[in-house]
Amino acid sequence: MTVRIAAHGVTVVPDGARRAILEDAAVEIHAGEVHALVGPNGAGKSTLFGVLAGDTVPTSGTVRLDGRPLGDHSPKELARLRAVLLQHNAVSFPFTVRQVVEMGRTPWARTPREAEDDDAIARALADTDIVAHADRTMPSLSGGERSRAALARVLAQGTDILFLDEPTAALDLKHQEDVLALAREHAARGAAVAIVLHDLNAALSSADRVTLLSAGRIVATGTPDEVLTAARIEDVYDQPVDVFPHPLTGVPLIVPRKR
Repeated sequence: MTVRIAAHGVTVVPDGARRAILEDAAVEIHAGEVHALVGPNGAGKSTLFGVLAGDTVPTSGTVRLDGRPLGDHSPKELARLRAVLLQHNAVSFPFTVRQVVEMGRTPWARTPREAEDDDAIARALADTDIVAHADRTMPSLSGGERSRAALARVLAQGTDILFLDEPTAALDLKHQEDVLALAREHAARGAAVAIVLHDLNAALSSADRVTLLSAGRIVATGTPDEVLTAARIEDVYDQPVDVFPHPLTGVPLIVPRKR
């Protein structure tokens, strides 16, 4: 698999802080794979996500996109290479859903790919099941609907690297599964997908590779069943679990033990 994003020795120490919130992290994001970043609250998932996406500058270490230092890419170049869905997507102005999704096409203005705008917007609205709300304003939507509109903007951007920070957090069961299916579909078409997840079962069923973090450090990286063992989950989350195959699919299933 082609490495699209590679981070090595990445450490992040916030201004004025005495300790790192991410320390000596190394991870690779491959084309054709869904790579899940998981871990308990405060583990450093979103910090690592921001570093990989180019939104957070590490205190030390290197991050490369297609072999070039991430910082060597201009903002316009980055916008044409990768799309980023943040955890919080507040829109206070009364833009319609369609207008927000159209914003995802901004990197391609005055380029030959501008001709793809209408098709890309229509496809993104349909893929996120938000067509019926296309003419509604963002403030009028529920939290889950706003999340789907934000995802549609990211998909409309038309890049083959996707960064998705907790994209299922505000969604109902159907739309959670729809989003995970979209991530898998894009990876199957060759995209590199990095996704922050709290749901370990979603990581087991949807990711090709998992990186588990705890207290700002990477604990393990590998296939989901290699990384998310009962012993490791209990150690990192301080919660005993049982891991056993689903009776129909055979995919490992994580069930917390009642205290």
